Amino acid sequence: MSLTDKAKNKAQEMVGAAKEKYGDATDNEQMRAQGSRQQAGGKAKQAGEHAKDAGKNVKDAFNR
Repeated sequence: MSLTDKAKNKAQEMVGAAKEKYGDATDNEQMRAQGSRQQAGGKAKQAGEHAKDAGKNVKDAFNR
């Protein structure tokens, strides 16, 4: 996983968390839901990157 991808995904999670907290503070259900979705998207992307890394590690182990 590239450092750039990891940073972008983490930033997406953090922005989502901020939106969710803002939605909680202002009792704005739409903002809360949008933040939750954005966090989930960032976490899903991170999981995909980790899966790619794991696959690459397995491949590298068999090529030794």
